[in-house]
Amino acid sequence: MVTLMSSVGIARIQRKRFKEAISDTLKLIQYDFPPNAQNIVIKPNMCYYWDYSTGYTTDPNFVGSLIDLIREQISPQVNISIVESDASAMKCMYAFKMLGFEDLARKYNVKLVNLSKENGEKTAVNIGKHLIEIIVPEVIKNADLKINVPKIKYSMRKIQISCALKNIFGCNPYPRKFIYHSILNEAIVAVNKAMKFDLCVLDGNIVAGAQTRKLGLVMASTDPVAFDSVATHIAGINPMFVRYLLLAEKEALGTTSFIAKGVSWKYFQSRFPKKSANKKFFDAAFDLILKLHLETRLGLD
Repeated sequence: MVTLMSSVGIARIQRKRFKEAISDTLKLIQYDFPPNAQNIVIKPNMCYYWDYSTGYTTDPNFVGSLIDLIREQISPQVNISIVESDASAMKCMYAFKMLGFEDLARKYNVKLVNLSKENGEKTAVNIGKHLIEIIVPEVIKNADLKINVPKIKYSMRKIQISCALKNIFGCNPYPRKFIYHSILNEAIVAVNKAMKFDLCVLDGNIVAGAQTRKLGLVMASTDPVAFDSVATHIAGINPMFVRYLLLAEKEALGTTSFIAKGVSWKYFQSRFPKKSANKKFFDAAFDLILKLHLETRLGLD
């Protein structure tokens, strides 16, 4: 039996030349932007209101370099929308402004779209024994090209790591996303199954591991599962212990088997600020406290 493997391009950012590093990763995986794409969606990571310098959110300057590359290779007239949705503790109207995306929109003449305010189409997705209803916003459904621009960062114990697949969970327009936490792994896969993105490009210039650190990493792949598998290795986690990755592979969203091209992922793994055993213990305790708080708030057993 032959195991299929997906390509993941890896490059270093030299002197903050984002566009060159992005271009290098796309060449490594032999990816060309579709020449007839007219409506393009870009989903950055906007975790709460933390500035990109913390490593938790996508740098708008990185997105600007990606936009430059798209317009050079497709057309200056393409329509580009930067999308995000409201969350339990974050409103897009404030996040777009505080995180620098309003300035980006003016500079590059792109749209900012709050998915929670958009019309959408309801769809039901089966993941294992769970039937999960998702609303797919029209701007995503009608896009010719959808690009995911995530971050690598540690997350709650239930999922361990946040990167490409978790970032698309943010496209779920329903704001009170904590209601999915009891089936979070399945919900992440369900949203990705309902809204399949075409390309993942990692902004790994600054990362939030055990602490914030300049890493200078860019990755690209058309396979979000392979992409996240590389990300978990870099963060010092075995992908076989990340449940939503295995679920995503089972649902044919990609493969955990990858061919890394370009700079070795081990170079970045050796520099990623990994958690100590004590930090993992305190994070697990915090997750338990948060779970009990949410259950009390929602009146769950």
